[in-house]
Amino acid sequence: MRVGIGYDIHEFDSGGVLVLGGVKIPGAWGLRGHSDADVLLHAVADAMLGAAGLGDLGDHFPDTDPQWKDVPSAAIVAEVRTKVEAKGLVPGNVDVTVVAERPKLGPHRLTIRDRVAALLGIEAACVNVKATTHEGLGALGRAEGIAAMAVVLLTEAEA
Repeated sequence: MRVGIGYDIHEFDSGGVLVLGGVKIPGAWGLRGHSDADVLLHAVADAMLGAAGLGDLGDHFPDTDPQWKDVPSAAIVAEVRTKVEAKGLVPGNVDVTVVAERPKLGPHRLTIRDRVAALLGIEAACVNVKATTHEGLGALGRAEGIAAMAVVLLTEAEA
């Protein structure tokens, strides 16, 4: 078994649509970033890379590479999954925490969980999505953006 931790943060952008876990969240500002700025999927992908000993998102998807401009983060996760599987590893379970003052994620958590599970090829019961606020402290507490943290367990693929 191998464990990785991922973290990502992006600031709000009044244009665009908010995407978290590959799910469009209606009525919310988007996030500024090179791709679609899906902090949740970026944290998951980074955790997978870390667990596999493959570096980080910046190594594989630099924001200076126009190939990744405006790409859906689901495509990034698919590429990371391919790299991880090439090392003989597969996701076992995922635990994600989103830190945001807004929007409220409760109504979207199960949809996000199901989407992340589908992207990783695991059962929904193996994915947990939590949300918390920053209690008004700092940039996140002033609702200037959203952050996400993920822990991913990778196991050896069955032969």
